[in-house]
Amino acid sequence: MTAAVSTSALTKRYKQRLAVDAVDIELPVGVVSGFVGPNGAGKTTTIQLLLGLCRPTSGTAQVLGRPISDPASYLGRVGALIEAPSFYPSLSGRRNLEVLTRLGRIDSRRISEVLELVELSDRANDFVRAYSLGMKQRLGVAAALLPNPELCILDEPTNGLDPAGIREMRSVIRGLADRGITVFVSSHLLAEIEAICDHLVMIDSGRIVFQGGVDKLIGTQQSEIVATPEHPADAPALAALCIAAGRPARVAGNDVRVQAPEDWAPELNRQAMAGGITLRALAVDRASLEQAYFAITEGPQDQA
Repeated sequence: MTAAVSTSALTKRYKQRLAVDAVDIELPVGVVSGFVGPNGAGKTTTIQLLLGLCRPTSGTAQVLGRPISDPASYLGRVGALIEAPSFYPSLSGRRNLEVLTRLGRIDSRRISEVLELVELSDRANDFVRAYSLGMKQRLGVAAALLPNPELCILDEPTNGLDPAGIREMRSVIRGLADRGITVFVSSHLLAEIEAICDHLVMIDSGRIVFQGGVDKLIGTQQSEIVATPEHPADAPALAALCIAAGRPARVAGNDVRVQAPEDWAPELNRQAMAGGITLRALAVDRASLEQAYFAITEGPQDQA
């Protein structure tokens, strides 16, 4: 098995609304893959289809080598956290997990293991009502890990978390990857996706517009050299020098932003000196996932 998830023309229509439109996904085994797209793009519906929570209008898909038409054949090997997790507030974290192991006929020895994985061992006996939002989210991940899954699907696990909670969740997700678990995580926080994921699936208006390595997508966007002249009045002349050298440039405030590879920065410095312009600062603004994301989702449809 080379793909943890594989879909072919997977489609879901709700009356007049096409929520998922002929989606083709190949999710390699062993990656941490981000699933990103605008609100209403079809992320949650796609995840529900993969988990057998709704049936496709057309198309096919396999999860861990088994068809989604037979979810019972693979759900025992999949852990999932969909939207906000629900627990009994008057029970401890450990007791909540005990309930789930009984319902799922799972070995209760897994409880201590998953609590350690999500860094909740020291608070396991506290009532869930005393947990912070971040702790509840981590307990939700612990619940998803109880069956010792090969694939973990997390729908917006950092939603509503403060910076400390986001950092904790990032640590948990990377820990899953280190254990060889394939992780498919949806999020609208692009900086977090860039920090934790090595693979990306991007959806817009129900259609896949990109899938592949995060570095591959960022590589489609060119970095810019940012030059700041000592005297702001020199910015137009500096931009003109760059343009004359065949490098597109524009004035942005007191800076000149030049579309050129990073190794052209020394030549820019020499061009400025030859033109009698002193630079106060010279830096490189490297392309980010956010830039690449908006270039695709806000650009012409044929660009995707």
